Amino acid sequence: MAVIKPSELDLGDKLVYVGRTAKVVKGGRRFNFSVLVVVGDKKGHIGWGLGKAGEVVDAVAKATDAAKKNIRTVKIQNGTIPHEVLAKFGAAKVLLKPASPGTGLIAAGAIRAVLEMAGVENVLTKSLGSSNPHNTLKATLRALELMEDVSIVAARRKIQIEKVIKG
Repeated sequence: MAVIKPSELDLGDKLVYVGRTAKVVKGGRRFNFSVLVVVGDKKGHIGWGLGKAGEVVDAVAKATDAAKKNIRTVKIQNGTIPHEVLAKFGAAKVLLKPASPGTGLIAAGAIRAVLEMAGVENVLTKSLGSSNPHNTLKATLRALELMEDVSIVAARRKIQIEKVIKG
């Protein structure tokens, strides 16, 4: 697999989650922010990053830099995914199903952000188990990694695609 350089891609970013923690000190509360960001070129390249800082803007910058270092390629066929897949990360389970053209992106939260940035246009999704954005994001990425192209599966099974299509 070729190494993908972020400078070669036209990446956009999407903020998935902003979390705030408080530490009580003598003078009051000190807040810290954690941010989840997804970057992608909407052509099959996707990355995610987590950033933590005292200000939201700084956390977003850190998360975006981390996401650009973590880019992967996903398989998209005719604006949808090649096949149905169920993936799990922690307590979060994500079900992705291919959809016909015109269906749109039926997803929400972290799943929607990942699929939008990857460039998937028509898909049906269901989040099962935990709705934690960290785990649903990672489960969605795991599901996209599990996608296999028909030609790769046929080669592995040592069969010809034409025979499978004809029945």
